[in-house]
Amino acid sequence: MSEAAKPTEHSGWVVYPIGSKPPWGLSILLGLQQYLTMFGSTVLIPFIVGGAMGMPTEELALLISTMFFVSGITTLIQQSKIGNRLPIIQGGTFSFLGPMFAIVGMVAAQEMGWQVMIQQVSAAVMFASLFEIILGYTGLIGKIKKYASPVVIGPTIAMIGLALFGIGVPWMAGNWVVSGVTLLALIIYSQVFSRKSRVFMLFPVLLAVLTGWAVAAIGTAAGWIPEGNAGNVSGQANLIAAAPWMSFRPMLPFKWGFPQLNSITVAGSFGMLAGFLASMIESVGDYYSCARISEAPVPTAKMISKGLGAEGVGCLIASVFQTGNGTTSYSENIGAIGLTRVASRRVIITGSFVMLVLPIFGKFGATLATLPQPVVGSMFVGMFGLIAAVGLSNLQFVNMNNSRNLFIIGLSFFAGLSVPAQFGANPLDWSSFGQFWAVIGNILQAIFASGMAVTAIVGLILDNTIPGATTKERGLDQWASEATEEAWVTAEAEWAKL
Repeated sequence: MSEAAKPTEHSGWVVYPIGSKPPWGLSILLGLQQYLTMFGSTVLIPFIVGGAMGMPTEELALLISTMFFVSGITTLIQQSKIGNRLPIIQGGTFSFLGPMFAIVGMVAAQEMGWQVMIQQVSAAVMFASLFEIILGYTGLIGKIKKYASPVVIGPTIAMIGLALFGIGVPWMAGNWVVSGVTLLALIIYSQVFSRKSRVFMLFPVLLAVLTGWAVAAIGTAAGWIPEGNAGNVSGQANLIAAAPWMSFRPMLPFKWGFPQLNSITVAGSFGMLAGFLASMIESVGDYYSCARISEAPVPTAKMISKGLGAEGVGCLIASVFQTGNGTTSYSENIGAIGLTRVASRRVIITGSFVMLVLPIFGKFGATLATLPQPVVGSMFVGMFGLIAAVGLSNLQFVNMNNSRNLFIIGLSFFAGLSVPAQFGANPLDWSSFGQFWAVIGNILQAIFASGMAVTAIVGLILDNTIPGATTKERGLDQWASEATEEAWVTAEAEWAKL
C-alpha cells in the first residue's frame, strides 16, 4: 500500500471516529447536538421561502416541520449503501434560493397565489434533481477528483465558511450581550473546559446554546432586554401555545397541491440547475473536509459519485414533500465535528431518527424553532470560521513556494469574494430579451452569486490550464491514490475495534 493510501492514523483527537458505536443514550444526545448546530439554517431557509411566497403563519410553521422531517430522511439515505456514508447531515441549501426567487417572481407576475408558487418550485427541484442523480450514479461527477487538486478544493472549502460572513456578526449584533456570552461560552467550553471535562468535550455546542438561551431568558424576565430586541424571548410562549401537540401533516406528500407542467416549470428547472451546480461543488468540498476533520482517508471517486447521487435522491424527496428547497450536505455539521470531536455514524443516524419523530410533536418543534437569532449568529461565527480553517489546512499538501500556485489560490479567493458582491448588488435581468435569455440570465446569476461556485470554477480552470507545477507541487500525489478503497476498508476495520 502506498503512503498516500494508508488510513489516517487515529491520533485520539477524534473521540468517536466514523465507525465507533457510542452507547445509545449518549448517541441520542450527541445526535441532537449535531442537529442543533444546523437548526439556524433549517429554520431560516423555510422563513425565507415562506416569506417570499407570502405563506400564512400556520403554513410557515408546517413548512419548517417538513424541512426537519425531510432532513432526517435524506440523512439516512446518505448513511445507507446508496450514499457515501460519511457522517454528514443533509438539509436545505442557500444555493437554491436564487432560482426560487426567480420562479416566485414568474408566478407572481401571473397573479397566482403562494400554493402555485411552492408547487412550481417543487416541480423545478424535482426535474433538476434527476440531473444530479444521473451525474452522481453514472460516476461522471466523480471524475472531477482527477482535476480537483488541493489548490482548488482548499479555497473552495474555505469559501464555504467565508461565504456566510454577512450572517454571523450581523445576527450577533441583534443583542451583543446574549451573542457575546454565547460565543465566549463556545470558546471556553470547546477549547478550555474540554481538556478537563468529558461533558464539555462532547457537548460544547449544546451547552453553549443552552447558556446563550438562558441569558436571553433571564434578560427578558428581568426587563433588561426590551420587547422587539432580537434577544427577547417573550414571544416564544405565544408561538409554542399556538402550535399543535401532534401533527402528521409534515409527512404528507404534495400537501399543497400537485405541480403542473408549464413554461414556468421548464424555465425554473433550467434556472434551478445553477443552484444544483453550486450545491454539488460545495458538497464535494464538504466530503473532503468531513473526511479530513474526521481523521478518515481521502474520499474516493466512487464515494463522491454515490454521495452526490444520494443528494439528488434527497432533492427528489424534498420536492415530493414540498419544502420549497432541495437538500445538500451541511457545512455546519462539519464544524460541529471539529468542536465536539464526534464523527460517529451511529450518532448521525440516531440524530436522523430524532428528526423524523420531532416534527410530530408540534410544541417541541416550535420550542426549538424559537432559538434566539443572536445565539445562532454566535454558532455561525464559531463553526464557519473552523470550516474556513479546515479548508486552508488542505494547502499543506501544496508547494506554497511556487508562485503559480499562489497566483491561482489568491485569484480564486478574491474572485469568490468579489464576483458575488457585484452580482448580488446588480443581478442580471435579461427578461427584456425574451424568455430564453431570461432563463440564461437566471442560470448565470445563480452561479455568479455563489462564492463557492465562482472559487471552484476559477480554480479548476486555472489549475488545469496554467503550466508550471508538477502533480506533487499541486498536492495531487499526497491528496489521492488509486488504493484509497483499500484504505477505507482497513480504516473501518480499525475503527470497529475502538
